Parts: sequence; structure tokens; C-alpha cells
Amino acid sequence: MKNAFSSKLPQTAVSIFSQMTALSNTYGAVNLSQGFPDFPADPELINLVTEYMHQGFNQYAPMPGIMALRQTIADKQEYLYRVQVNPETEITITSGGTQALFTAIGTVVSPGDEVIIFEPAYDSYKPSVEVFGGKVIPIRLQAPAFKIDWNEVEDLISDKTRLIIINNPNNPTATVLTQEDLAALERLIADQNIYVLSDEVYEHIVYDGRVHQSIIQYPGLRDKAFIVASFGKLLHTTGWKLGYIIAPSLLTAEFRKIHQFNVFSSNTPMQYAVARYLEQQERYLNLSSFFEKKRDQLITGLKETRFNVLPSQGTYFLLVDYSSISDQNELSFAQYLTKEYKVAMVPVSAFYSGTCNQHLLRICFAKKEETLASAVQYLKKL
Repeated sequence: MKNAFSSKLPQTAVSIFSQMTALSNTYGAVNLSQGFPDFPADPELINLVTEYMHQGFNQYAPMPGIMALRQTIADKQEYLYRVQVNPETEITITSGGTQALFTAIGTVVSPGDEVIIFEPAYDSYKPSVEVFGGKVIPIRLQAPAFKIDWNEVEDLISDKTRLIIINNPNNPTATVLTQEDLAALERLIADQNIYVLSDEVYEHIVYDGRVHQSIIQYPGLRDKAFIVASFGKLLHTTGWKLGYIIAPSLLTAEFRKIHQFNVFSSNTPMQYAVARYLEQQERYLNLSSFFEKKRDQLITGLKETRFNVLPSQGTYFLLVDYSSISDQNELSFAQYLTKEYKVAMVPVSAFYSGTCNQHLLRICFAKKEETLASAVQYLKKL
């Protein structure tokens, strides 16, 4: 008798980021597909990690994370958002943002529950919901504005709705939610047994004088929300896989029940190093201006190509429209660009469930100036 194996994610393949990076490596292309910097982290931060390693901080950290780092995060919330967060009962250090997302979803989603997401959506949301037996209810947003119609959201809420996932600033659209958006969400769930998972890993990367709107500033959301953040995005250290989650004490207690049997605790010397490094607030206050220069460099270069650039309000991504260049679908055109013009990007269609072709590609500009300049030179040949 043959053993029958039933996949929990039968439709899930290798991520589009891994696919495009592999193709980029094969053809020697400039890789603007995967969201990681190609410039080094601050040597001072590296030295701090080494210092704590030599001091012997190489064993398990406390399961919720070291208190020094949790206190630093609490101080940051009070400074930026004028909200007090209890570092003992409301903050947990995680092994990256994605682990925090996965564990938060597992905390509240049971088989049969419905989860509303907004597409294009970060690729971990849907499979994470499905692993825990939930059903994703996607709301499809369209270019160029990718604006949420909150009346549509209200129409899709049912007695099975358990969670709404938002991503602000948004990957891949590079849009940001407004005060009006979050106030609308707050009103929608006021009398509902619905939780919110707010992916805010790009909170410090917003442009043109905008101010990030965190869900923590809205009392009606704060009491029902998980807020996810990432030190990988903040410190240009995506390979460290270090992040955190903020939630009210009841949700934090339930989150930690799963967290302790998932990763238990995260990298010890890195936690001590980050806590000390972030004592200087300019380390995160200057991030927007740092990336805005890179965004503007790329936009200026792309004006000399046949691409149409969509506005980038936040994150270190922007979208380009190639409809005046080709009728190919997004994946085919992204592959073509990588092979023939040596620049790798990501098709926006990969962030939707089901077919969606808007002739859009996502570019990551968290790169050195010379990397961006090289990519523009290749694209001018189109």
C-alpha cells in the first residue's frame, strides 16, 4: 500500500523572489528583484555584535527577548507616537518580521476562520493563513492608486471574519495608508470580534514629508492588533532575521505560547547590540531621507527610459509600467528583461491570487548608487 501524502500548501511553489534572484544569477543581471540592500551595515553595529559575543552573550536570550531591547522599543513608541507600551507584557522579539507574522496568524486563526487581505499582498500572508486552516478573502486593489474601498471591506466582513491584515507602508505598491484609512478600519471593527495584523516593517521609510500612521495611535485598533516590525529593514541587515511584535497583553500572552515552541528566542548578541545602537534616535529618524535620495536617483534615471514610473510614497520599492514597451504578461516580461537586458525585477502579478496583468514590475532601490546607475544604463537600451 502506497503512503498518501497530502500537502497543506498544494498550490505553493518557490517564491517569486527566489525565482528571479536565481535567474539573475544565471544571466549575470543587476538584481533589483529581491528586497535586500547590497551595501554594508554600519561597522559600529557590527562591532557591537562582536563585542557582546566576546563578552559571552552567546546563550539563549529570554523567550520574549532581552529587556534592554524591549525597553528601547517601548521608548521609541512613546517618542514617535506618544503611546506607552509595556515592555514586559506587550513586546516580543522575534526571528524576523515573517516569523512574527506567521506566529500572530497562528495565534488567532482557527480552521474555518476568514482572513481579509489586500492584494497585491506580501507573499507570506496567504499560505500562513492556509496552514492554520483559515480561508483568505482577498480584496483586489488596482493601479495606479491601489486605494482601499472601505465599503467593499465592510461588505465582505462576515461572522467568520477573524482577522484583517494590512501592510503600511505597502510592499509592493509603495503606497501608504492615511489617517482616514485607519479611522475607517477602526470604525469597521468597533463592535466586531475581529483582530488586525498590521505589518509595519517599513514604518521608518516614508517620503515627501509624510508621517507614518501606525495602528498603535488608534485606541480602537490598538486593543485588537498585532504590530510587526523588522530590524532587518531598519538596520540594512536582512540576513540577521531579527524583528519584534507589539500587542496588548492578552494577545501577547497567547502569541508567546506559540512563539516559545517555534523559535523560543532570537539571536542574543544581536539583541544587545541593537538595543545599544538604537539609543541614538537618528539611527531611525534619518532613514527616510537616506532612501529618498536613492528613490530620486532611480526615478531620474528611469525618465530616460521607456518605463512609466508610479509614485513611491514609502518602502524601498517603486513600480514601473511597461505597457508602452511590450504586451507580454508580467512574468514573461520580467524574465525577458533579466535574460536580454540584464536587469531583474519582480512581476506585480505574483502578489495577487489568480491572474492579474497590469504591465507592472516592482523595483528594489535599496542598492548602491553604482548598482542603480548600472541598471538604468541597461534599461536605456530597451
